[in-house]
Amino acid sequence: MLPVTLSQKQFTSWRRSAQRAIFASRRHLRVRAVAQIPKGQNEPKTEANVPEAKAPMVRGTVFFTTSLDSVSTDEECSAFIDRDGEFVEVLCCDYGFRTGASRMYSKDADGRIPRNAFQLAWSNFQQELLALRQSFRFDDFAVISEANPPRSALGRAAYGVGQAVVDGLGALDRALEKGQVLDKLRPRPITIDVNGDGSKLLNECTEIRAKLKQLKLSNKAVWDREHARERAGQAVETPWFIKAVYLSLCVLLDVLFENRPIQRFWFLETVARMPYFSYISMLHLYESFGWWRAGAELRKIHFAEEWNELHHLQIMESLGGDQLWFDRFCGLHAAVVYYWILLGLYFFSPELAYNFSELIEAHAVDTYGEFVDANEEQLKSLPPPLVAAMYYRSQDLYMFDSFQTSQPLRNPRRPTCKNLYDVFCNIRDDEMEHVKTMRACQDATVQQDIVSRREEGPRIGL
Repeated sequence: MLPVTLSQKQFTSWRRSAQRAIFASRRHLRVRAVAQIPKGQNEPKTEANVPEAKAPMVRGTVFFTTSLDSVSTDEECSAFIDRDGEFVEVLCCDYGFRTGASRMYSKDADGRIPRNAFQLAWSNFQQELLALRQSFRFDDFAVISEANPPRSALGRAAYGVGQAVVDGLGALDRALEKGQVLDKLRPRPITIDVNGDGSKLLNECTEIRAKLKQLKLSNKAVWDREHARERAGQAVETPWFIKAVYLSLCVLLDVLFENRPIQRFWFLETVARMPYFSYISMLHLYESFGWWRAGAELRKIHFAEEWNELHHLQIMESLGGDQLWFDRFCGLHAAVVYYWILLGLYFFSPELAYNFSELIEAHAVDTYGEFVDANEEQLKSLPPPLVAAMYYRSQDLYMFDSFQTSQPLRNPRRPTCKNLYDVFCNIRDDEMEHVKTMRACQDATVQQDIVSRREEGPRIGL
């Protein structure tokens, strides 16, 4: 194992050795692209040619956590060396709808200044309109029906109506395209890797995506786990009207995302950030009005919680949780509504707002707990996304300890991140820390936690 602290000479030598190892381990694949044709268009008689691609056994860019310096080897893949000097193999491919500059720890993203609101809105509208058209023309909704085949006559009838709507909107899109109201929808490329002998060879990205699709989550098992927790005396005490809203949200998740766990987690993490945005907004408002000036530490804690949930969200995006237009539509609109509801709830009762968040976070603990138990072997065979390795294993654990108010600084959490199983266990444990923090915000023990952590921290001028 390499020591954490290296001299400049040692660091340079190590980096060159890593680069040589990466180049030595590459293997070449020839890629043939077969276009996916929208419904209603004729298939082309010739295949589209794509330049030769390389699929490295070891990742092409090595990130060194001490400085985020990197060795570029003209590959899209990445390798990661953590703060203890250990090599962490990370996902080669990003399966998210928004990748590249939209992913954290990208040199094209960090610190980038946005354009004005009109430009951002128009760019996003164009992107989502294209995705919406593709969802009807390529019948992306078939993925949902395949994961959840109808089990009754009523279900088959509902699916039939849904398919008729999809086909009708697809026909409308083709008519608008023919009338030159909309641009021509181009085929969506699908890559198939073939070696020099002509036999099919699935590359790493295809294999991992196939494994991700095999991950399962039982709604019944999640409910059983939650009921077992409540029988063990760990139920979240809440008023009936808060519990009713909570149960409605859980049922909605069960219906929309049955047998689609990664998409379910993406939806959860999209809305999970909203409470902390709401709480910070209200605390800022109280300070601006001069009503309340004691919220600075709370704002710091809530920002750390949001920062944690942001990484959870980026992890789920990198695994493809936001690929479908329908899922993004539901998740993003639900997040905006959720934000404003919690603003109003915090305005009338901060305790109830924290109570509702505790319910949601406790449900997340049960859900992730069931998921890792049900998919342990499969998850251990998959590498973690780069964003997960950067968050849990980099040298700079920015705000990681701040949201865990009940965790003593003398014994901080330092989770491992060697595979996707570790990632989901870490997320489950993060959610448990959110539960503790939300509970502490309701009974005011968060004040004691803040004081205790301040006393445990470094002293200045003593």
